[in-house]
Amino acid sequence: MARILNGMNSLCDSPWVRPGTVAGFADSPPNRTLLAFAQSERARGAAAAVDVGCGAARNLIPLAEQGWSIMGVDLSRPMLEAAIERIAAHSLSDRATVALAPMDALPVASRSVDLIVAHGIWNLARSGAEFRGAVREAARVARKDAALFVFTFSRRTLSAMARPITGESTIFTGFSGRPQCFLTEDQLVAEMAAANFVLDPAVPITEHNVPREGAIRSGTVPVIFEAAFRFAGNGR
Repeated sequence: MARILNGMNSLCDSPWVRPGTVAGFADSPPNRTLLAFAQSERARGAAAAVDVGCGAARNLIPLAEQGWSIMGVDLSRPMLEAAIERIAAHSLSDRATVALAPMDALPVASRSVDLIVAHGIWNLARSGAEFRGAVREAARVARKDAALFVFTFSRRTLSAMARPITGESTIFTGFSGRPQCFLTEDQLVAEMAAANFVLDPAVPITEHNVPREGAIRSGTVPVIFEAAFRFAGNGR
């Protein structure tokens, strides 16, 4: 039976623990690009995965159904409780489990994972140090040639006039009022390269929700990067 591993504090008073938010994520469809990419990885023999910021298991469930042995990690206990209910309902407890843990301290053994999913989680980093720690954690758990699927906020979400918080280059508060990470394409590629992740042409970098030239920004819909990378470290 799936259960919540570890015992860290969850995100008290955060939007991510509110019942309406949890229900909305439980009902959200999976990322079809991710599933197609993951299926191709399964075809080449990959088997172990970690879903960082798994929420209520929108991607974790279909990945487990593909045959992945997968751990979902999140800091919202209500999200994980919803994930557990869905895992049980789909009879996937033999393949899927969840853990209450942060993005930069994964309860996963080093060099043990074939696929890392960072879907809508790295943009929640509150500092450049936290973001880079999360990328380093992905590199730590990755086997050689492991795949990484990224879905994170683009700098183009914000106006050109927006300025990062003091002492940071990628952390802004203008979108939600809370510190969040927004990257340019060059920054994303450089940060990944620093951790030995290289672009995988199977999922080229794509920006979703880019506003039309001259259009008024809504302030509620982020521009999002989607891409796949491959771990080029020694894997030892």
